[in-house]
Amino acid sequence: MDERYQKAKAKYEEAVAKSIAKVPERKSPFTSTSGYEIKRVYTPEDIQDLDYVEDLGFPGEYPYTRGVQPTMYRARFWTMRQYAGFGTAEESNKRYKYLLQQGQTGLSVAFDLPTQIGYDSDDPMAEGEVGRVGVAIDSLEDMEILFDGIPLDQVSTSMTINSTAMILLAMYIAVAEKQGVSQDKLSGTIQNDILKEYIARGTYIYPPEPSMRLITDIFEYCSKYMPKWNPISISGYHIREAGSTAVQEVAFTLADGIAYVEAAMKKGLDPNVFGKRLSFFFAAHNNFLEEIAKFRAARRLWAKIMKNRFGVTDPEAMKLRFHTQTGGSTLTAQQPLNNIIRVTIQALAAVLGGTQSLHTNSYDEALGLPTEESARIALRTQQIIAYESGVADTIDPFGGSYVVEAMTNEIEKRAMEYIEKIDQMGGMIKAIESGYVQKEIHESAYKHQLAVEKGEEIIVGVNKFQIEEDLKQTQILKVDPELEKKQKERLKKLKERRDNEKVKKLLNKIKEVATTDENLFPYVLEAVKAYATVGEISNALREVFGEYTETVII
Repeated sequence: MDERYQKAKAKYEEAVAKSIAKVPERKSPFTSTSGYEIKRVYTPEDIQDLDYVEDLGFPGEYPYTRGVQPTMYRARFWTMRQYAGFGTAEESNKRYKYLLQQGQTGLSVAFDLPTQIGYDSDDPMAEGEVGRVGVAIDSLEDMEILFDGIPLDQVSTSMTINSTAMILLAMYIAVAEKQGVSQDKLSGTIQNDILKEYIARGTYIYPPEPSMRLITDIFEYCSKYMPKWNPISISGYHIREAGSTAVQEVAFTLADGIAYVEAAMKKGLDPNVFGKRLSFFFAAHNNFLEEIAKFRAARRLWAKIMKNRFGVTDPEAMKLRFHTQTGGSTLTAQQPLNNIIRVTIQALAAVLGGTQSLHTNSYDEALGLPTEESARIALRTQQIIAYESGVADTIDPFGGSYVVEAMTNEIEKRAMEYIEKIDQMGGMIKAIESGYVQKEIHESAYKHQLAVEKGEEIIVGVNKFQIEEDLKQTQILKVDPELEKKQKERLKKLKERRDNEKVKKLLNKIKEVATTDENLFPYVLEAVKAYATVGEISNALREVFGEYTETVII
C-alpha cells in the first residue's frame, strides 16, 4: 500500500479511537457464525494477494467464483422450485398444479417419513406418520396420481429422497413412460445423499457400504440413460440446519462430495462424465454477507478439488451447481410474519451468491405445513427479487467487495483445513463412523444456543422485542387423519389386484442381484412396473444388507 493509503489509514484509526472513547462499540470482538473475527472495515490491504484471473476469473470460467454461466440471470432466472408434498398423492397433485399456475418453474417433492425410510403406509412402523411431513408414496399407482396432468418432459422435478432414492426414481421413470416420455428426456434431481443422513438427518436404512453401492449404481444408470438428470444433490442444507457453521457446511458437504466421486471412480466411472451431473444443495441463513461469500467459496473450492485432486479436464465437470433453500431452523413460531423478512434476506443472499435454483420457506413453517397463501407469498418473494430488485441484471454484484472477497478467502481456507483433517482420518465415511463430524456440529449448535440464551445473539421476537400474541388465530394447515386410512385402503386394493406371483419373483431377483456386483437399478425398475411397493423392495434389500445402527455421540 502506498504512502497516501498509510496516511489515510492512520488518520482513520485516530478518528476511531476518539469515537470509541465517546461511544463504545456494541461488542468486541464482532464474529461471524463460523467464529472468525469481522473487522471494523475492510480495505484493499485485506485482498492484496488476490489474483483476479486465478482466484476470481470471469463468470462461466474457472475457478467459477463469480458464477457457473457466462451470462447467469441475464439469460434466464434461477429455477423457482417450491418444496411441497403432504397427505395423499391426490392432495399433493392439487398443490403442485396450484404452484405451477402461480408461476413456479420446477417441482420439488417432499415425501413422508415412512416413504423416506422404506416402510409402506400399512406397516405398523408407519402408524401416525402417513402423509404428515410429505406425500405418502407406496407404489407406482401413487406416483401416477402424484404427477397426473403434469407433463414430465416440460417440468424439472427435484425429489428429496435418499435411502429409497433408487425406488422413487424408478417410479418416476415408469410414470414418464406411461405419459409417452422416454427417460433420456427427463430433467431434475434426486437428493440421494446418504452420508448427510448419517451426519445430520437420520433417514438411513442400510450401513454405509451397501448404501454407497446403491448410489453408485444410480450414477452408472443415469450416466448411460438419463443425460439430463442429476443423480445426486450433495446436501449441506441439513448439516447447517443441524447446527453447523457456514464453514462447516461448506467443508462437510464438499467432503461428502469427495467420498461420492471416489466411490464412483472406484466403480470405473469417469469424473469428466458423471461430474457434469453432480449437484449440490445449500442453506441460506441470516448473516447476509457471510452467506454470499460462502456460496462463492464453495464454488471455487470444488472447482479446485475436481481439477487438482481428481484430474478432471472437462470444465463442465468442475462446476459446482447448487440449489438453495432458505433456513428452516431460523424461522420462529413467535411473530411468524417476521419470517417473511428473514426469508427475503436469505433468498437475496442466495441470488447474489449465484444459485441455480431456490426454495423460499413459507412464514408459517415453524407452526405447521404451509397454507396456499403462505406458499404463494414465499414464491412471490422470489419473483419480486427476480423482476423488481435489479440484482439479477449484473453478475456477481458483490464481486470485488473488500469484505466479501476477504470472507470468501477465509471460508475457503478454513473449509480446506477441515477437509485435510478428514483426509487424515481416512476419509468422510471413517470421520462419520468415528463421530467426529457429528461432534463438531453438536458443539457449534450448543455454542449458538448458549449465545441466544445469554442474549449475546438476538433473535427478534424470541429473546428481544417480544409481544403478547395469540397464535391460535394463525391459520395452520393440518393433515386430515382420514387420509392415512384412505391410503391404507388403496394399498390393500392394489395388492389384491396385481400379479403377486410376479412381484414375488422380482423381489427374489432383487435379493439375488444384491449379493453380486451387478447394477440393481434395472431390477428395481422392473419390480416397480409390476407394482411392487417401496416397503417390499426396501425389505428385500434389508434382508441382504442389514440395517445401520447409529454411533451415539455425547
